[in-house]
Amino acid sequence: MGMDFSTLRTLISRYCVGEENWVDSRTVYIGHKEPPPGTEAFIQQRFPDNRIVSCKYTFWNFIPKNMFEQFRRVANFYFLVIFLVQLIIDTPTSPITSGLPLFFVITVTAIKQGYEDWLRHKADKAVNECPVQVVQNGKIICKQSRRLRVGDVVLVKEDETFPCDLILLSSSRDDGTCYVTTASLDGESSHKTYYAVQDTKAFTTEEEVSCIHATIECEQPQPDLYKFVGRINVYMNNEPVARPLGSENLLLRGATLKNTEHIYAVAIYTGMETKMALNYQSKSQKRSAVEKSMNAYLVVYLCILISKAVINTGLKYLWQSDPNRDEPWYNERTDTERQRHILIRAFTDFLAFMVLFNYIIPVSMYVTVEMQKFLGSYFIMWDDEMLDEELGERAVVNTSDLNEELGQVEYVFTDKTGTLTENNMEFIECCVDGHVYIPHAICNGQVMPGASSIDMIDTSPGPDAREREELFFRALCLCHTVQVKEEETVDGIKHGIHQGKSSSFYISSSPDEVALVEGMKRLGFTYLRLKDGQMEILNRDDEVERFELLEVLTFDSVRRRMSVIVRAGSGEMYLFCKGADSSIFPRVIKGKVEQVKARVELNAVEGLRTLCVAYRPLSPEQYQQVCHQLSGAKLALQDRDKQLAEAYDIIERDLILLGATAVEDRLQEKAADTIE
Repeated sequence: MGMDFSTLRTLISRYCVGEENWVDSRTVYIGHKEPPPGTEAFIQQRFPDNRIVSCKYTFWNFIPKNMFEQFRRVANFYFLVIFLVQLIIDTPTSPITSGLPLFFVITVTAIKQGYEDWLRHKADKAVNECPVQVVQNGKIICKQSRRLRVGDVVLVKEDETFPCDLILLSSSRDDGTCYVTTASLDGESSHKTYYAVQDTKAFTTEEEVSCIHATIECEQPQPDLYKFVGRINVYMNNEPVARPLGSENLLLRGATLKNTEHIYAVAIYTGMETKMALNYQSKSQKRSAVEKSMNAYLVVYLCILISKAVINTGLKYLWQSDPNRDEPWYNERTDTERQRHILIRAFTDFLAFMVLFNYIIPVSMYVTVEMQKFLGSYFIMWDDEMLDEELGERAVVNTSDLNEELGQVEYVFTDKTGTLTENNMEFIECCVDGHVYIPHAICNGQVMPGASSIDMIDTSPGPDAREREELFFRALCLCHTVQVKEEETVDGIKHGIHQGKSSSFYISSSPDEVALVEGMKRLGFTYLRLKDGQMEILNRDDEVERFELLEVLTFDSVRRRMSVIVRAGSGEMYLFCKGADSSIFPRVIKGKVEQVKARVELNAVEGLRTLCVAYRPLSPEQYQQVCHQLSGAKLALQDRDKQLAEAYDIIERDLILLGATAVEDRLQEKAADTIE
């Protein structure tokens, strides 16, 4: 409820600077260096510091803000009104009978919420005072996280968490990439690959990084974790070279660096402008289902109470309307009361009856509920059945106001991959022109020794089958974003290809791609590495083939496909495309569509994950046209996604279907029982 922080910040900024002065982008000067004279104007901008605030209260606003939130509750407001009525008019009960329980409820709740907010203050302080290594004048200095500024160049080492939103400048890896886990942001435990800026990835020491002369133009902060648009102007001999920046260059606060010794990156969003902070839920007090139902019953009982007070007030005046009835000696009216207007006397009597019958709504119930919530949160933290034995961590209760929500769940919404499944993909088969190929002895992603033969199912492939199948295998060896790590162990990953004594491990943000590349190895084509823009694969004849990687058309959930453009050693250029059948089949103009579609439908019925593969040969003229379309779209700051989508739509058409793949992702043990 209410508007989010980014919207509020935008409105305030526009109000303060004027609508005509508001811009949808910001300029960041790397290392706080001014651009060369005559290139662009130096406009110093103000950005927030890197302080994170997750608490609700401060020392100064705790009492008024907490009182306001508590008296928004129907019950508390009702008892406050009753207490004030008892103070104002002559009532049959003492004000203490309502005021003291109300004071106790308000005090206990305030102490509980104040204690929980104090814990949030402690957590914020620990985060804000965490040391961060910053590059300054060619040296590394330590700063507290809260003192980071936009434009600072920071050094982050393996297994450290990013202190703010950063643009990757260089990495300890030769190819300028780094691996990141974003489990604390989106729950994804797989390793994602991020890329350094092409013109800065060679700067790998503090002295070299300090020499970078560049500015970044990017969009204003917004909460979408997967969307970022910007460009970097790197000054070479005072001449700017513009490069596009996207989400693949943006390292988010809260993510963790993995399998990379260190990286250098520049801060572009800090503090409450980071994407993690913009995704914080509103700090306004949430209402549990039990409290909402209690409020509904309270309204019903309030109506009953008002009805009883009205009826008794009416009966009183009906009784007193008979002049023959004397007033009882203990309730005789004074002369002042006799002179009041009858409506005023009736209203006063109505309030007196309200006070007399107010115990129909028990204040003790709310005291009991508040104490139960507070103590219940500790029982949750002490529960041994909620102990993670591997990590040695217990359940953490951040707020006790919503304990009872745990028992109110009626529907469970969950994705499948990695949540219900093991997220351990196993290549099952591939279909090329209607002929099915199954590699032997693949078990849980691990290839058993001596399994390199191929089973062919259906009819004989025919004389042109070898050329088509090898093109299909090459497509899957080239159309991916898999990285190869030349080490014995990889954090959290257990995929391998073994050549002699050395081991190479595939790493990708998509487990499907790892499974496909491993499957192709068992079918005779091994992806070796990407070095200096050259993708190397080992074919069936143990010959190394090299393809120049020209363009990568990244996957997105709207297109549901990805493509690469490569140049073979012979000079021929191809666009290889893989994606969901619904996104590939409509773009195919040639190939055995019906046979492949039938196999895809059969695999889908069996619960396998299917992908279709197609290609398109490109002439030099067509490639130049593609480059022109992509370069213009990538450098755009406004509507970049729309322009890229239009360019991709033009490029990924007139495809020739090669085949399809099937990958299995097994359900986790007891997944069904857990949901039930």
